[in-house]
Amino acid sequence: MRLPVSKNGKSWQRKSLPRRTDETARILRGRYKDFAHYNRRNPFEELLFILCSVQTDEKKYRETFASLRRKFPRFEGLGRASAGAIAKPLKPGGLSPSKSVMIRKICAELKRRFGEVTLAPLRRMADQECEALLTSLPGIGTKVARCVMMYSLGRQVFPVDTHCWRICRRLGWVRGTRDGVCTEADMDRLQGKISPRWRFSLHVNMISLGREVCRSSKPLCELCSLRKVCRRSRPAGLRKDRRAG
Repeated sequence: MRLPVSKNGKSWQRKSLPRRTDETARILRGRYKDFAHYNRRNPFEELLFILCSVQTDEKKYRETFASLRRKFPRFEGLGRASAGAIAKPLKPGGLSPSKSVMIRKICAELKRRFGEVTLAPLRRMADQECEALLTSLPGIGTKVARCVMMYSLGRQVFPVDTHCWRICRRLGWVRGTRDGVCTEADMDRLQGKISPRWRFSLHVNMISLGREVCRSSKPLCELCSLRKVCRRSRPAGLRKDRRAG
């Protein structure tokens, strides 16, 4: 797909941000086909899947999640287990002591609120109430809450993970922060700039792009499907932009 972009990219930058995000979403959908990265349709299972993925690679967290579900095929069994028992299948993915304690606390809180280990009541809640409940659980922040809402509940939210934040900064949709951290206010602002109909597509395809090409260090810009619309790229090479790392 050829875009009406001048050699220095200025015509692209003059477009309104909604038009730029929509065109970017179309390009990425054409390249990555909205691959959903094996996420789950059950909201509690999705929450476990995300917790397994913290600070580990895809192969390890998928294996860790599968081990956890084999060990505890029923959520109630997970709720009755000790932190030590939960930690054993989590060990290959790293951070098993802290992850197991968090899972145990979440199970206890859900049991207290709903009488069982479940997140099914979220399906009846409005988005704001749903997000508030999820972020009230031990250790759960806005990004994880919106992942659960988007993947398992079909809500039109935009979780900002490390790949999405990095790519949006390199595209010039948001300004980089001095410490490189995306705050909850940043997440809200970025979500507000993206049309609800493109939020799922952009999120999953930016993950694919970030893993394959737009890496934190040594990005493969010459192979990127967004190279003609990204402010980081130039026809004569790459512009050094440390803030976009």
